[in-house]
Amino acid sequence: MELLKIDCLGKSLRLEGSLAGWQQLFWDNTLVSQKAASVENGGLKVHEFELTQHQSQLASDTGETQVLEHKIQVRLETDVVWQPFRFDYRLLVDEEVIAQGTRTEKDIERQTPEVPVTNPQKISFVGLASLGFKLLKSAKVIKVVLAGASVAAYSWLFSFQFALALIACLVFHEYGHIRAMKYFGMKTKGIYLIPFMGGLALSDEKINTRWQDVVISIMGPTFGLLMSVGSLIAYHLTDNVFFAGLAAFNALLNLFNLLPILPLDGGHILKSISFSMNSIMGLIACVIGAVFGVYISYTLGLALLGFLLLIGSLEIVFEWRTRHQSHLLPLDRYGQIFSTIWYLVTVAALVGIIWHLAGTGDDMLSLPLHILRS
Repeated sequence: MELLKIDCLGKSLRLEGSLAGWQQLFWDNTLVSQKAASVENGGLKVHEFELTQHQSQLASDTGETQVLEHKIQVRLETDVVWQPFRFDYRLLVDEEVIAQGTRTEKDIERQTPEVPVTNPQKISFVGLASLGFKLLKSAKVIKVVLAGASVAAYSWLFSFQFALALIACLVFHEYGHIRAMKYFGMKTKGIYLIPFMGGLALSDEKINTRWQDVVISIMGPTFGLLMSVGSLIAYHLTDNVFFAGLAAFNALLNLFNLLPILPLDGGHILKSISFSMNSIMGLIACVIGAVFGVYISYTLGLALLGFLLLIGSLEIVFEWRTRHQSHLLPLDRYGQIFSTIWYLVTVAALVGIIWHLAGTGDDMLSLPLHILRS
């Protein structure tokens, strides 16, 4: 991840680093210093390199111009603490301090990482096709076509009215992702509806921290939960079973999105939480939590939910060793606890809505619970 980017002698000085402990320092996109990965991934590190400055000087005795070389000593002192994140730095040129400061997680969230410069390619049919596809994908007409196809697909499965309501639920869910992206200052490309597969909220920008990953991922199901709660209230006020069905199926849709399986929202959330735990105790806590979740699911008779929870948790455990290679800044202890509670409360609320409506005795309203028990 990009830890620092400041000006140094008129050029960009950029420091890249990771939880594994390695650091690379670039001056004008040229590698000038690096530190290897180590067990001590934080603490004080010093980067030193030398620059050569050429100066022209007129000789008084001969009248000729001489080119003199002047060596410039540059030293960057850094001190990084990963959880909670704090990065202190001091830049010295010829033993004179020219820049110093502190960076926090908020600075990492708002930064735009350096994009490597690529050599321009010759025009080809493949390049033109790729450009055409990108333009097509970004066109508003594609959104309209996909939305129409989604309405037709869900109308074939249910009714036209319920299809429109389901589309509204999908859009509201994806809007939750969009709002979170905008909160972090990310540019969005809008919402794309995909028949039989739900929706997709797109952004051209990449995230820099696991907190961003958690918030963007969980805001979709959170907005979905609000939609189900609103529909449930409308059902009890009007006694119209249409709102009850909308609440139940929307809750089921968002519950499946919270399964710890990538690329679902739940996979991103639990991966960010577990990968932010540096010690083996963190992994043990994740395993215990997964086992408890599977036990509760089977105790309640939710066999499908328990099975998918087990598969998703095993996937995250197997990838746990690669957490230090990620460019994402990890969650601190508060972020881990808060994200876990937010996730569990959202899951419990969605299951509670499904369970409550299944108790009405209506066969259609009982279908989501039967699916979870299958």
